[in-house]
Amino acid sequence: MTEPTTSSTLPAATVPSQGSAMVCLTCGAAAPSDPPPLTWSAGTERGRRVWTCETCMRANIRSIEGKLDSAWW
Repeated sequence: MTEPTTSSTLPAATVPSQGSAMVCLTCGAAAPSDPPPLTWSAGTERGRRVWTCETCMRANIRSIEGKLDSAWW
């Protein structure tokens, strides 16, 4: 059995840099903790790290899985 992943063992690309705000790209909600909850999703759009909150993920999961541009959802 493997140990649970913590922020100290995640690759640097998935851990937010110090001082960067984690805000949902769709609704603008701020992440309640640092690191963000496991229910938030990180992605890359136009070369920058973006975050999507749980509510927006649930509302747009089909579009996200279909790899539609976020402008469509």
